[in-house]
Amino acid sequence: MMNHNEIQRAINEDSDVAEEPAASSVTPSNASSEEINLNDPSLYLNRELTWLAFNRRVLHEADDPRTPLLERVKFLAIVSNNLDEFFMKRIGGLKQQIAAGVHTMSLDGRTPLQQLKECQAAVRDFQIEMQRIVTLLRAELEQHDIRILLHDDLPLDARERLRDHFRANIFPMLTPLAMDPAHPFPFISNLTLNLLVTLRFPGGSEVYMARVKVPVSKDVSKRMIPIDGSTTFVTLEDLMLHNLDMLFPGMEIDSCALFRITRNAIVEPEAEAANDLLEMIETELRERHFAPIVRLEVQPGMEPTHRGMLAAELGLNEEEDVFEIEGMMALRDLFEIAAIERPELRDKTHRAVDHPLLANDRRNIFHIIRENGPILLQHPYQAFATSVERFLRTAAEDPKVLAIKMTLYRTSAGPILDSLIMAARNGKQVAVLVELKARFDEAANIVWARRLEAEGIHVNYGVMGLKTHSKLIFVVRRDYSQLRRYYHIGTGNYHSGTAKLYTDLGMLGCDEEIGQDLTELFNYLTGYSPPPSYRKILAAPYTLKRAIIDKINREIEHQKRTGNGLIQMKMNALEDAEITRALYKATRAGVKVDLIVRDTCRLRPGLPGISETARVVSIVGRFLEHARIIYFRNGGEEEYYIGSADMMGRNLDSRVEVHAPVENPELRQELRLLLDVQFADTRSAWDLNAEGHYTQRQPEDETAKGAQEILIGVAEKRLAAAAKHKEKKVRSKLLSHFQWRLRDRNLK
Repeated sequence: MMNHNEIQRAINEDSDVAEEPAASSVTPSNASSEEINLNDPSLYLNRELTWLAFNRRVLHEADDPRTPLLERVKFLAIVSNNLDEFFMKRIGGLKQQIAAGVHTMSLDGRTPLQQLKECQAAVRDFQIEMQRIVTLLRAELEQHDIRILLHDDLPLDARERLRDHFRANIFPMLTPLAMDPAHPFPFISNLTLNLLVTLRFPGGSEVYMARVKVPVSKDVSKRMIPIDGSTTFVTLEDLMLHNLDMLFPGMEIDSCALFRITRNAIVEPEAEAANDLLEMIETELRERHFAPIVRLEVQPGMEPTHRGMLAAELGLNEEEDVFEIEGMMALRDLFEIAAIERPELRDKTHRAVDHPLLANDRRNIFHIIRENGPILLQHPYQAFATSVERFLRTAAEDPKVLAIKMTLYRTSAGPILDSLIMAARNGKQVAVLVELKARFDEAANIVWARRLEAEGIHVNYGVMGLKTHSKLIFVVRRDYSQLRRYYHIGTGNYHSGTAKLYTDLGMLGCDEEIGQDLTELFNYLTGYSPPPSYRKILAAPYTLKRAIIDKINREIEHQKRTGNGLIQMKMNALEDAEITRALYKATRAGVKVDLIVRDTCRLRPGLPGISETARVVSIVGRFLEHARIIYFRNGGEEEYYIGSADMMGRNLDSRVEVHAPVENPELRQELRLLLDVQFADTRSAWDLNAEGHYTQRQPEDETAKGAQEILIGVAEKRLAAAAKHKEKKVRSKLLSHFQWRLRDRNLK
């Protein structure tokens, strides 16, 4: 099982029950007038609140009895981890704006202070719901002999064995830190659990105070301590609490309370202060360790004076920044429970299948691409190892391959890096752009960059001031008497772990014009001077946003002429003001706008006279939706694009992103099937209304499968049909089925 950080990325949500509104539900007063001000804040939902609403949808999976029990525990842990990152990034950023005296209104008409207060209030309600679900899940786990018990509820012999375990394996790693005039308030690490202990000498009246860090780590101890190897656990902090006499021999313990802090993760030193980008990122990582604190979590029973002391020492407003946590704190550690090997309490094991064109063809993959045309990959339904990793490994081994260029945003140890190193050792020219500023992966990316450099690989850190978020592999190969350019263009990271948990797309191909575009793009990334335009690809920050807006405007013109304008987009987030305004212009003109948006969404569908032809759907399932697709009907001359960019200001204006056209009719048919399956989903889909509420669809048939389960089946059917040379027929039949279901749903 992947660790919680990998699951959470990206990162950073009851049956037919609507969520709290993410923005004012007041419809614009002039909605019926001919001239509507598209800058009216009431037209837009708030970025932070809609992200919290997404996590409510994820939290619903933890509450949904249709989801297997240990998967529900996993979703609860994911939400907890997501909230930690929300405080580190979004709350931290709002606090920085407030400290800097920023009063600028957001697109939805809120100041930073207003956003902060609303987010804090929403989180407090959120945490009440989380603790309700914890209580529910613990009761259900107990029915399956999985228990988290209090130390005092254990039999005496079990407590004695735990004490021996504590003495041998945990006690040596503990360092109590006194807090008095001779011992200043200790440094508190981000997201660590801590015990605040008050004690006195026997018979004495003076109270002393100490802090003890709870050493949850793979090197010391897990949070959940098993009892005699069983699936009954006590928490590490509870075990420590009942063995404090070892830490403070001869002292009387007055009280012991748990607390936890969250630090701001947005610490970016000035570029001019560093000699190079690598040094700057290393400085940022060091400073993040000591960054300002944005949240203090405490137990409800903590002595008020102790709570006030902690808030004061940590520089926090006790009323606003201190959160009382009923029950278990740091629920992200429930990943340890979710990882228990009980297959009957988990989703059916998913094993990705090979792509039909690659499954039984062991030829050189470049020959397959050249002879069959482009290949569309759908992860995790189709295997990453036998497609992307095979492509790169073949490039490393093939004597006709002369050069490999690649962008790395997030990766992991394993075949990807091994293939790059092999290629360099085989004498090929290898250039890799490593994005050092990938949030929370900076340290890992520094390690990869240095390892690659040590192997003689040309490592570049991209364009100053821009993050490189594109997902590209570019291979130059000598085919017969000419050079041919092959490529992989994807929507997800080159990470074997996330490729099993994120839904992503990739395209293998050798189109000459796209190859020329990628040649120029990589020359820009490693050199200077971006080209003014490209032949086929759309690239941020220079051509992507303008091209999308132009295509939206073109669809408006088609709507005026033919009345059948259609725009469909699938993305993680819709946040950019210009794109949202352009979509509003399209819906006002009558263009049908269908959006699949995983989390943040600014646009409010169904506003009278403004967005009545828009719908917004969010899919939440066992995999994290991560693919990006853009579709324009274009008067019958359809256009499909896949790529790395969400419709967010940061992606479109300050990142290097690439969307590539999908022109092959069979590949377009695959994308159409994917979109139709998701729009027809009645199990995992949530509909957004004009007030900012999401409502989960309810299937008429309780056995109905969600889109992701259906797509697993589609991949398996296509592979089986390919062996009988009927893959095209099966794909066409499935496409017709889901288009019929969509028509039937729209009629209702």
